[in-house]
Amino acid sequence: MTDRPGSQPALPADHGAVRTVLAADRTLMAWLRTSLSMLSFGFTIYKFLETAAKAGALERPESPRRVGLFLVSMGTVAMIVGLLDYWVTLKAIERTGPFRLGRSVLFMSLLMAVAGVVLFAAIIKRAV
Repeated sequence: MTDRPGSQPALPADHGAVRTVLAADRTLMAWLRTSLSMLSFGFTIYKFLETAAKAGALERPESPRRVGLFLVSMGTVAMIVGLLDYWVTLKAIERTGPFRLGRSVLFMSLLMAVAGVVLFAAIIKRAV
């Protein structure tokens, strides 16, 4: 990939640092997959248990909301923890030489964290 003159390179010049950045990318993608799984499972369980509660099959009708909120919050927290870890790693590698910190996996992870917060708020709003 060619960089524009005067802009920061996409990756560090040191091959060891490049491998570390790519490993950090893969680790953040694993956090992203875990978060997505928790968010989608939390929403699915919430909807399934909500239907069961409306049918009178649950002893505690507040259970769907609690289970859904727990899983969605865990997915959101997992994404935020992954983002913080990734950012700290990139800032440490940046000390070896300048490179562009704006990476696509970072953008997708930020989007997933925002989606988690929105889903959490939607479950709370719907239950009220």
